[in-house]
Amino acid sequence: MPEINGFRMDGLGNDFIIIDRRKKEITLSKEQIIKISNKDNLGFDQIIYIEKENNNTFPITIFNSDGSEVSACGNGSRCVAYLLGKDLNTKEIKLKTNNRLLKAKIIGDFDVELEIGKPLFGFDEIPLSKTINPADITLNIDGKTFTDGFCVNVGNPHIIFFVKDCFEHNLNIFGPKIENHELFPEKTNVTFAQVDNKNNITVNVWERGAGLTKACGTAACATAVAAFVNKLTDNNVNINFKEGILKIKYDESKNIFMTGPVSKIKEITFKI
Repeated sequence: MPEINGFRMDGLGNDFIIIDRRKKEITLSKEQIIKISNKDNLGFDQIIYIEKENNNTFPITIFNSDGSEVSACGNGSRCVAYLLGKDLNTKEIKLKTNNRLLKAKIIGDFDVELEIGKPLFGFDEIPLSKTINPADITLNIDGKTFTDGFCVNVGNPHIIFFVKDCFEHNLNIFGPKIENHELFPEKTNVTFAQVDNKNNITVNVWERGAGLTKACGTAACATAVAAFVNKLTDNNVNINFKEGILKIKYDESKNIFMTGPVSKIKEITFKI
């Protein structure tokens, strides 16, 4: 295979390879994605393709580092919007995933606001494998019981556990077991969240198909919604990750807005 041109960006350490397919068709197999996602190779959390524009909207296709295709990536979408905004000299970009229209605005030098739409709360919308209350989930993992789990879909499925110390449990152990639990037919993202006050939450996230991550935009959105519904916080909160903050607003119309920084754009060339 010839050399492939792409871009590397990250949002709070959440790391992406972006490939522009607007003018040239480039397709990587699942095996190739897994190979280059290795930290000894390129290394990344997600690889994102920018597709040809359609009605002033840019479809994007997203793959996790395990080669699985997914429908949402909040930080990755913010990075793509920033890249396209610089390329097209505009502050506003519309992206289209498999299941959502995302509206992005570049704010300041490197901050991007992303409107991701409304959360879904139905057990069949998340989805769950059986008819139970998605806001009150109990899981037994390796003899340990996790209670009061809150499930929600914000373009992809999430479960959030509110705990006193979000780093108490080793997500390298419990993350993949919860992700692949039989309750989640499409697997799930896993967040342990500690509420610091009405406007701040600290989180530890295991990302479906990517593993332990420094940041996850959709997890921030899901956590903010879960905290507000449970009356733990206000509807405008800071989600604190290891390398910075995402600001999440859950507005009166029930739309979610995520604002945070992206990195500089780095052009890369690689071979498979």
